[in-house]
Amino acid sequence: MTELALDIRGISKRYAEHTAVRSLSLAVPTGAVYGLLGPNGAGKTTSIKAAAGLIAPTTGAVEIGTPPRPASDAAARRACAFLPQKVTFPEQLTAREVVAFHSALRGRLSAPVDDALAQVALGAVADGLTGTFSGGMTQRLGLAVIVAADADLVLLDEPTAALDPDGLAAFHALVGRRRAAGRTTVFSSHQLEDVERLADRV
Repeated sequence: MTELALDIRGISKRYAEHTAVRSLSLAVPTGAVYGLLGPNGAGKTTSIKAAAGLIAPTTGAVEIGTPPRPASDAAARRACAFLPQKVTFPEQLTAREVVAFHSALRGRLSAPVDDALAQVALGAVADGLTGTFSGGMTQRLGLAVIVAADADLVLLDEPTAALDPDGLAAFHALVGRRRAAGRTTVFSSHQLEDVERLADRV
């Protein structure tokens, strides 16, 4: 039997009269790269947040890892890392401090912070204050946090939306390294080119 990194079974999410997601089922094998493709408002963000255990589906269930645990379970959350579409960091911290802080929150006190920054082309500004960063640089810093987390499953919501060419290259390389290491990546996008290039299944 194929091990599943993420098992979404018939979830729906309603907000009052609005249905954001309807009857979504998705079985993501360990080591796969899955792309959620759709226009704005299709329910991609809601689905990703439900997978991360950040919101509870109205119906259905989400389980992470082997053995499978509910996405809201603390052990399941430790097994995954989530990057929102719009990420912000304390403006008074440097890039190095941001990655070190988030790594410490995960218990990874010896995480390779400088290597993570180099992998997303931010090594040269590791000591720069995040308050001076452009939107694309901030998004790359979010990717550095994901790199340092070294999680079995990563959930990325529109990770390429604000990226410049260097950021796109870093993201593509990150997904490639994770695939080669047998790690699982699920990302949402409305960019057909990124999904076609990176995803094993759409």
